[in-house]
Amino acid sequence: MLFNSYEFIFVFLPITFFIYFYLNHKRFTEASKVFLVFSSLFFYSWWNITYLPIILSSILFNYIIGTSLNKEQVENHHRFSKKLLLTFGIVSNIALLSYFKYMDFFIENINLVSGSNYNLLYLALPLAISFFTFQQIAYLVDSYRQKIKEYNFLNYSLFVTFFPQLIAGPIVHHSEMIPQFAKTKNKVKNYRNIAMGLFIFSIGLFKKVVIADTFAVWATQGFDVATTLNLFEAWATSLSYTFQLYFDFSGYTDMAIGIALLFNIKLPINFNSPYKATSIQDFWNRWHITLSRFVNMYIFKPIVKSYKQYTFTKGMMALFMSMVIIGFWHGSSWLFILFGAMHGIAITINHIWKKKIKIKIHQVLGWFLTFNFVNISLIFFRAKEWDDVVKILSGMINITETPISKEFINFFNYINPISIYFDKFKGVNFNTFISVNTLEMLILGFILITYTNSNEMAKKGITFSLYILSIFSFGTALIVMSLQTGSEFLYFNF
Repeated sequence: MLFNSYEFIFVFLPITFFIYFYLNHKRFTEASKVFLVFSSLFFYSWWNITYLPIILSSILFNYIIGTSLNKEQVENHHRFSKKLLLTFGIVSNIALLSYFKYMDFFIENINLVSGSNYNLLYLALPLAISFFTFQQIAYLVDSYRQKIKEYNFLNYSLFVTFFPQLIAGPIVHHSEMIPQFAKTKNKVKNYRNIAMGLFIFSIGLFKKVVIADTFAVWATQGFDVATTLNLFEAWATSLSYTFQLYFDFSGYTDMAIGIALLFNIKLPINFNSPYKATSIQDFWNRWHITLSRFVNMYIFKPIVKSYKQYTFTKGMMALFMSMVIIGFWHGSSWLFILFGAMHGIAITINHIWKKKIKIKIHQVLGWFLTFNFVNISLIFFRAKEWDDVVKILSGMINITETPISKEFINFFNYINPISIYFDKFKGVNFNTFISVNTLEMLILGFILITYTNSNEMAKKGITFSLYILSIFSFGTALIVMSLQTGSEFLYFNF
């Protein structure tokens, strides 16, 4: 079920909300949790009920392993060491993820290297498996480190399946979620949280269906349809996807945070204006924050601790490996691995510059370099094959042939009295998908990424003036008009 669908907004969400709080009002606390778990599984199964047994088996397996990692139980009832049990749990989770997400990738590369002809499995990727796998690996490690305070199967099931964050995050910790569900005051409707939740949800919905889905048209045209791209089309294509990805994923996260607030649950912030970043390190401190946190806590630090003697070079190697893992986590393609490697190299250079060279870069220049690096790297992230990368990168540096659409010529003639320059474009074949609307949306995209974000707006509070209410009403109208598309979120595929 999609957040940006009529059935979710007007049926599933209000029914779930009212029944959950009705049960709590009647003091059926455990029943309210059972209902929320059931509702979340229904939400998950709406997409494809075939994969429901997978997530249920994963929940049961990880709960048993996590409980077994409890110190007293391991000492009294198990012949295996905690470390061996943890390794078994992590390997089992990675094996499940690898089977569905990477098996065909491995088979393809084995066939390529060995000349064999093994048949591909063509497995469909179970919804949310990348997210609930990482989330449960963190739970196992925290259990091993004795950071889990309670072991209750119902609470654990709610922690994994809570529908606002189930599909595409944020990646949450057990210690962040369960105490919130246990608080008595969270079992009663909080009208401030409801107002704030609806406000943040609306911002996220607007990001998705009005902004991201508009950029998606041009990104798809440039990546998947056009065979050649001129200078303007190539840059418009890359920038369109850069903005589409951000407004799509941050829009989903805003909606998740807003929905959770309706239930008095605060999810961690996942985006903090990443396109304002003035260095690549700053970018990853702002982009997909919970993924960066997971990789830092459960991949980078364990690698560093495994070294007998830490050195700066070894630290950079661990950082590079962590970024490659981030890239591969996103999908089974060498282009994703290359994307991760590019960011690993960039962050390494960033650290070397700060530690060895120590020349301070002006913030404007830092932003320019960071944004353009991210924009170019996302071409590898989006491209389905290497030819798409070559098509767009070659177009972005092609200054010899730059045909411009008639709309652009008329637009510049209108704003520029010195229009003789554009005479040389007369008679060209204007088969281009770029228009003045594209330029306007790209300008709007740059304005929005440098403006305040939804987190900052929420902290300041909501002032219901006539001005804000009118803008909110207009935005809501645009959203409702756009809902008929029901387009998927990009991270559903990861």
